Amino acid sequence: MPFFIIRSVLVRLMSLLCAASILLSSVIIPQAQARGLPLIRDAEIEGLMRLYTRPIFRVAGLNPRAVKVYLINQSDINAFVAGGQRIFIHTGLLQQATTPNQVIGVLAHETGHIAGAHLSRLGTQIEKASNLAIISMLLGAAVAVGGAATNTKGTGQLGQATISGGQSLAQRNILSYVRAQESSADQAALRYLTQTGQSGKGMLELFQNLANQSLGSLRRTDPYTLSHPMPFERIRNLERMVKKSKYYNKKDPGVLLLRHHLMQAKLAGFLSSPRTVYRKYPKSNNSMPSRYARAIVSFRSGDIKNALPLINSLIKDIPANPYFWELKGQALLESGRPKQAIKPLKIAVKKSTGNGLISMLLARAYLGSGGKGNAKTALAVLNKAKRTENNSPDLHFLLARAYGMTGNLGQAELETAEAALLRGDKQLAQQKAKNARKRLKRGSPAWQRAKDIVNFATRK
Repeated sequence: MPFFIIRSVLVRLMSLLCAASILLSSVIIPQAQARGLPLIRDAEIEGLMRLYTRPIFRVAGLNPRAVKVYLINQSDINAFVAGGQRIFIHTGLLQQATTPNQVIGVLAHETGHIAGAHLSRLGTQIEKASNLAIISMLLGAAVAVGGAATNTKGTGQLGQATISGGQSLAQRNILSYVRAQESSADQAALRYLTQTGQSGKGMLELFQNLANQSLGSLRRTDPYTLSHPMPFERIRNLERMVKKSKYYNKKDPGVLLLRHHLMQAKLAGFLSSPRTVYRKYPKSNNSMPSRYARAIVSFRSGDIKNALPLINSLIKDIPANPYFWELKGQALLESGRPKQAIKPLKIAVKKSTGNGLISMLLARAYLGSGGKGNAKTALAVLNKAKRTENNSPDLHFLLARAYGMTGNLGQAELETAEAALLRGDKQLAQQKAKNARKRLKRGSPAWQRAKDIVNFATRK
């Protein structure tokens, strides 16, 4: 069997699975693609996702520290799991969810996929489907070749039909299996929500919204070609199960709802145009989320004069909120005032119990203020941030800059190599690691690390 024929089957099956990720699915995406996703990082939103998921992960038997939630800058409603214990959630889902409970329901659904080991099981199912398609191809090819040898008419078409039929059956078997996984994840999600004293109503509301959006496109769709149960069939099943819970009418706590609205305001402020932000959050609206969104869009537009009073009003309302202090520091830093940014960022780091992302922002403020003393302080801050952000290329670029300012060029070259390696630039990583080895003490841990980078970067 030629390799390209086998590969074509797998490609078609995988393309079907990837296309099925439209509505809250758990389909596999290649890791190369995952690395190319428009991921965004934010201390506040990541903290909120941890707050949402921690109790869910625990009742599902998962280690909360082992499961990572990633944010993708995409405007549609979607979430999926990939690459093991990793949940990817679109910013569009966060922006369009009206309550925390809706987001928690989706995260519970995706947790059901992880706890059920659906990805690894799906891989086994794909292998079975591929074998079925390959057998069909062999049979079809045999029919066609046999017909040609005996000069029998119509055997070419019959052979092709055998091949196509086998591929179609393989595809349907896969999709049937995925639909069963989706139903299983729904049931698991409702079980987790009940065990944590939360309502499944939000999950039901979000799925109803998705079902209404897809109504027109699904009217003439064969249900056996879908990766998910038919929307309204799914809604009916969910509704029956959700309403059985004694927590059905339980509301989100007011504090959690405020954090949800602040998150949405932040996403709007950073991702939307000023016109869109001012239309959604007009000056006549003096709520905390409205001021938050306007403060962000003001400093992004270079209007620090109007941004600072808004940020200060937020800090006055909730001085314990580390993210308001972070915003003040970021606004000052990005407006060319790094020295003034240090104080609010130090407060933000303290109030967030040493958050790595905010620490990196503080280090930038120290480095932007100049001087060897500030560079040494930045190094101390960054080395603490390594505990959570060691896989961030930005952290290593900042370390390289700090080491360079203190005159430690060997370590600066090594950190640049680390950053390049994390970004996939093996050529630069190899070059910088070789430079580092020339400057570092032979046999030292840093020298050995540089050697390891060279060896890794030269592999094909």
